[in-house]
Amino acid sequence: MSVTFPSVETHPVSDGIATSPASVNDLAIRVGTVNGSGSQSANLVLLRALYAMGIPCSGKNVFPSNIEGLPTWFHIRASAKGYVGHRLDTPILVCMNEMTAKDDVRLLNPGSICIYRDDFAEDLRTIRNDVQFFPVPFAKLVEQAYPPDKADKAYRDKLRKVINMVYVGVVAYVTGIEIEAVEAGIRREFPGRKAKAAEINISAARTGYEWSKDHLPDNLPFRVERLDSTGNQILIEGNKAAALGALFGGTSVMTWYPITPSSSLAEYAEDFLKKHRTGPDGKATFAVVQAEDELAAIGMAIGAGWAGARALTATSGPGIGLMTEFVGLAYFAEIPVVIIDVQRMGPSTGLPTRTSQGDVLKMHLLGHGDCRHVVLIPGSVGECYSLTIEALDLAQQFQTPIFVATDLDMGMNLWLTDPFPYPEKPMERGKVLSAEDLERYGQFERYKDVDGDGVCRRTVPGTEHPLAAYFTRGTGHNEKSGYSERPEDWKKNLDRLARKLETARGVLPKPVIEGQVAATVGLIAYGSSHPAVVEARDILKDQGIATEYCRIRALPTSDEVTHFIERHQRVYVVEQNRDAQITALLRASLPGSITDRLRALTHYNGTPLAAENIVRPILGWEKSPSGPGWPTGNVEVDNPDKPHDAPDISPE
Repeated sequence: MSVTFPSVETHPVSDGIATSPASVNDLAIRVGTVNGSGSQSANLVLLRALYAMGIPCSGKNVFPSNIEGLPTWFHIRASAKGYVGHRLDTPILVCMNEMTAKDDVRLLNPGSICIYRDDFAEDLRTIRNDVQFFPVPFAKLVEQAYPPDKADKAYRDKLRKVINMVYVGVVAYVTGIEIEAVEAGIRREFPGRKAKAAEINISAARTGYEWSKDHLPDNLPFRVERLDSTGNQILIEGNKAAALGALFGGTSVMTWYPITPSSSLAEYAEDFLKKHRTGPDGKATFAVVQAEDELAAIGMAIGAGWAGARALTATSGPGIGLMTEFVGLAYFAEIPVVIIDVQRMGPSTGLPTRTSQGDVLKMHLLGHGDCRHVVLIPGSVGECYSLTIEALDLAQQFQTPIFVATDLDMGMNLWLTDPFPYPEKPMERGKVLSAEDLERYGQFERYKDVDGDGVCRRTVPGTEHPLAAYFTRGTGHNEKSGYSERPEDWKKNLDRLARKLETARGVLPKPVIEGQVAATVGLIAYGSSHPAVVEARDILKDQGIATEYCRIRALPTSDEVTHFIERHQRVYVVEQNRDAQITALLRASLPGSITDRLRALTHYNGTPLAAENIVRPILGWEKSPSGPGWPTGNVEVDNPDKPHDAPDISPE
């Protein structure tokens, strides 16, 4: 079933093309270029110009993991309604890469606009007759804006990059983006000593804009107008937000090994720590170590956590796999450490630049034997900041590895957010005994549950008291930290670790639940799926389907999630992985009478999730002529006729 996305204001499309409704302030732009061409700066200028006009917006870089000269795309979204998720029906396409131009054009809806280079070997207008095509003489215009300089040996390379600012000017005219906002965006992109480059790029944008005024229609259908909806909000990547969380959360040791898409998180964090944690004497009060591999990175972080530091490492799925044995050690030895997993599709070249939520089950169960870990799942860049801070506190409080699960879409793309609040509560140190504490208690048994919550007391190296020392045991041990293979000691320790996790479950971030409690249909989602779900709920409401929405923010899940499922006849779980991993976890913990209420919507082709991916299958089921009913198995939303079942991990 096709879905017409609502726009703020609609008009008939000009020139007799009447398939896609025109719109004001409901814009999506797709730019197809090549890696290494300098297009990133041009795309960010467009995004920041929209932001400067007060229009809620977001930008997504869809780039295959490849070398310079191969395809890359950038998606820009602007919406007066505040929608910032991915959009499938892009009404404006900019084709700067002949290699992908034909395929890009075939994806357009009728009535869309295509801006392309007029020097392509084949005229794109021969492909379709239901799209408005604007061939632009980019090569001539860029030389007009940036005349040849025989003395500059790098001129041709610079010209190759400056040409992108010409399409910025063309897009600005076509969409109504204010050229003054474009110029401000260029100056922000080329500050200080790059001022000369800024003027060259402004000239290129102006040239494209003026050419468009003279050669293109003035009644184009997809427009933006100035609003005042962004206020004091900021545009920031999730990785940078998490790096700020690492800074304000008190990280004193950070270890890492480069891996896409998490590398920029560590690089941002190192820059912040150098700026704000270097004393007047020039000495750093932190340590950042780029390790030789992920094994070394997690080993160093665990060692730092054992020594009393607030330790953190950032990685992605392949790194998580390599860290398995050390994470299991930290779990059984009960050592605090934070691991941020910026999830991607899988291993090897090509997959690192595709987004996914395929590691959530692995993070929760990582280790050997009976391991269950706390996983925090940010649903916004604001939560990338706040939940990183909270993870550092929880690691200390519960003396255990804490995972933060973001993904490429959240981590490497720009999102609009309110400014981050300064932390109000003091940093959590947990049950760390000082020499004075030891003197007062008169005894210390490292793995003894004194308080009944599963969390033991600990000391850190250097505590000057004869009772402070203990053996750190990842092997089987008793309460006194002595080596033991006695079955009763092993079982007692496992039961206490389970009790500790249950204690943690009571203080983890609660799910965010909103909507109509009495609605028949419930939606569950997590992480970067949130923006698409927000938009999808509005579309479903317009179609007469009321929903209540539960956004999970932590594993293990709280009782509120169970209660949410109990009060709805049908609950759709939106997941960006093939195997419906959270659905499987929920089924394992729910009473058998309500597990059949769950149905997963799985999206796993590596592209960001869009509202239509959620709306289309739900409308198909809820508005079926035979009445609401389930398909067999969980459904891949990219192909709703292809059902498959989630793995059953429930106990026999």
